[in-house]
Amino acid sequence: MQHRIVVLGAGYAGAIAAGRLARRLRREDVAITLVNAEPDFVERVRLHQLAVGQDLEPRPFREIFAGTGVELKLAKVTGVDVDRRTVTVVDADGTEGRMEELSYDTLVYALGSGWNDQGVPGTAEHAHEIASRPGALRLRERLARLDAGQPVVVVGGGLTGLEAAAEIAEARPDLDVALVARGGLGDWLSPKGRRHLRKVFGKLGVTVHEHADVTAVEADRVTTADGMAVPAAVTVWTTGFAVHPIAKATTLEVTDTGRIVVDATMRSVSHPDVYAIGDAAMAMGPGDKPLRMSCASGTPMAWQAADAIAARLTGGKLPNAPLRYFNQCISLGRREGLIQYVTADDRAVRAALTGRFAAVYKELVCKGAAWSIANPTLGMPTRTRRVVREPAQAGPAVRTPA
Repeated sequence: MQHRIVVLGAGYAGAIAAGRLARRLRREDVAITLVNAEPDFVERVRLHQLAVGQDLEPRPFREIFAGTGVELKLAKVTGVDVDRRTVTVVDADGTEGRMEELSYDTLVYALGSGWNDQGVPGTAEHAHEIASRPGALRLRERLARLDAGQPVVVVGGGLTGLEAAAEIAEARPDLDVALVARGGLGDWLSPKGRRHLRKVFGKLGVTVHEHADVTAVEADRVTTADGMAVPAAVTVWTTGFAVHPIAKATTLEVTDTGRIVVDATMRSVSHPDVYAIGDAAMAMGPGDKPLRMSCASGTPMAWQAADAIAARLTGGKLPNAPLRYFNQCISLGRREGLIQYVTADDRAVRAALTGRFAAVYKELVCKGAAWSIANPTLGMPTRTRRVVREPAQAGPAVRTPA
């Protein structure tokens, strides 16, 4: 009887994990099902480009996984019962409303995250998000209707906010673009990185409001805690991500924000037949710090989980590769970039790559990530081991070592 592996979500982490499992395990031994609501891969790290009118290369999953042994199921996940080992899904388009229950022996939970309005009044009604393709397309349509001179405000000074503000300002130099950041502009970067960021924003004409906490969003402005009103014909909200709520409704051990607590192999500390990867997982990295929500975390988490599942099923050696960071890659429009080199636990060091070379570097990183999705079973060892046993039961919780 085949071992049933169900992968929920086909973002960077889920798609990579499914492809890696298909390459690691013999097709006659396992049945791998990848569940996703959209038929095409969403290149999330480029959604700020989509929002300003650039077209992204379509990557249909049926073409990507053709001939790999991975069965694609276009459906929306509505529930997970980790005690019965079942997943409830409905047709992705919702036209038939047909509900189906999928059973699994091993579950890979990679449902990711969406935007987080943080409960700020007016945000849900008046702000745009770029954490999803529909959100980026809605923003694209709204920006296209703006007349010259109208104000656009990006709220959030993290990586997404910096990239969005720079991309909009470069694509639409006729607009009045502002960034509102709770802290200082790029205050986590090295001195060289901060200087370059200010230089680029200055050239692009982006107005920066630092140390400003947005407390309300209206149709034509955002208001900060100190009473400042920043005019906004369009508000783009990029203050962080919130994970998919389904995990929190299960008996899995999760954090207060709904992220699944996992060990060093990305296996749930409460349910040994469940693995969580990407934004959905709370995994500890070097320095006993949680890995941040990002493609830079999700990809190695997917490798770790797939290799651990294959090892446990085939009696092989468990992976022992500490997850760490090397750099933070920031696009600042199409002609400028910033590569901030970091320590293993993601703290900035003095070294940073800036300018055109940094833009090319970031572009190569994005293309490399997309290539790994489009070619899920290439560049990997061939299937050499048979499934010999079921995964072992979980022992004491083990966090990723520092």
